[in-house]
Amino acid sequence: MPADAVEPTYGGDLSPAARRLYAYAVERHSFAAAEATAALGAGAGAAITELAAAHLLQRAPGSGPERWCAVAPRAAAARALAPLALLVRETHDEMDRLRGRLEALVPAYEAGAAHRRRGSAEQLELVTDLGAVRGLIAELAAACERELLTSQPGGGRPLESLQEAIGRDESLLARGVRMRTIYQHTARYSRPTAAYVERVTALGAQVRTLGDGLMRMLIFDAHTGLMEVPDRTGAALVVREPSVVHFMTSAFERSWLGAEPFPTTVSPDAARSLSDELRQTIVRLLSEGLEDKVIARRLGMSERTCQRHIAEIMRAVGAKSRFQAGYLLSAAAPVPVPEDKAGS
Repeated sequence: MPADAVEPTYGGDLSPAARRLYAYAVERHSFAAAEATAALGAGAGAAITELAAAHLLQRAPGSGPERWCAVAPRAAAARALAPLALLVRETHDEMDRLRGRLEALVPAYEAGAAHRRRGSAEQLELVTDLGAVRGLIAELAAACERELLTSQPGGGRPLESLQEAIGRDESLLARGVRMRTIYQHTARYSRPTAAYVERVTALGAQVRTLGDGLMRMLIFDAHTGLMEVPDRTGAALVVREPSVVHFMTSAFERSWLGAEPFPTTVSPDAARSLSDELRQTIVRLLSEGLEDKVIARRLGMSERTCQRHIAEIMRAVGAKSRFQAGYLLSAAAPVPVPEDKAGS
């Protein structure tokens, strides 16, 4: 390919040889390749090709096809940037057209939303399909303007759920939406959950943990709430009735006041303190006669881990059966817990 036919794709720094040739060129009205080679050496030919690709050399007008002349850097920049400037203008035009098409639907959407709010039957809506629940959460998050409150019992969250949430939550925080989340203490021992918390707190989110008493729910702008449905996995109750949303918000605020900040790293002393608090909660729930699986679910831990804690508590009070342990614990002071157990 001839040197003057090089496509305008140059984007790197000039080589030393090209810089020397450019200095040589600007001191002359025009020059031939042979003259440049005699003055600068065998690398002049490659330097001509490089400068032509950068639009810093062009064929000298009226001097024959074999002579070159220098192009001013600003003129070269204008020529090189012209295709990009055209692309930017076309992109902006397409953005404006797309925005116009979508904004034309705003009146219909607002009218439909107003109709939903007027319909008292839709103040409480049961959604049983998990895909529909996820879509609804995405829609409410996209419309959220002030604050998202989230209460997530059950210990560490599944990696799939965290991967789905991180992009949505980072977008919320980037828009200036305030976000507060409560997990259970056992979530602190989940590495994926701790990594997620580290990312969102760096953007301004606040995350705390609590031992027991959490209700799974999300509240958007103190206007719309989602609650889990007992024994209906993947289902959610959508709440738009103001007094019920207010009750949910108040419940969250009470839990928030009693919760502790979520650290991304847990020291041995903090882990031991958390473990002791979990055991005391197990003592309380055991004295109420709850089954292992119910206690495990309320504390966000596996049933096997819960049973291990219960066995340690039974040994501590000298009980030989759950019935005897429940009787002793219902009338006894808080049972001492082993100090050498730091995990949950």
